[in-house]
Amino acid sequence: MMEELQQNPYIRLIEQLLQCPNGQEPEVLDAHPELLNADLVQIMVQVASGFAHNDNPDAARFLVHVARELAKQLGLYPQTVTEKS
Repeated sequence: MMEELQQNPYIRLIEQLLQCPNGQEPEVLDAHPELLNADLVQIMVQVASGFAHNDNPDAARFLVHVARELAKQLGLYPQTVTEKS
């Protein structure tokens, strides 16, 4: 099971996000456009939940934040506040 997860490109991308320097997340995501989809968002939330249950709240918050931003960019997350230009 663990080996299967490490073969998962979404999990590898999440690991890269967790390990990259602060502020480099957009570059990491932009390097993998084929993975930027609803599946990635869902897996990020699942991994964040695991972190939250295993006493790693910082990683959990970080992943939820990235997942939310990505979902907004992909149009998966309804905007609660409409911005006027």
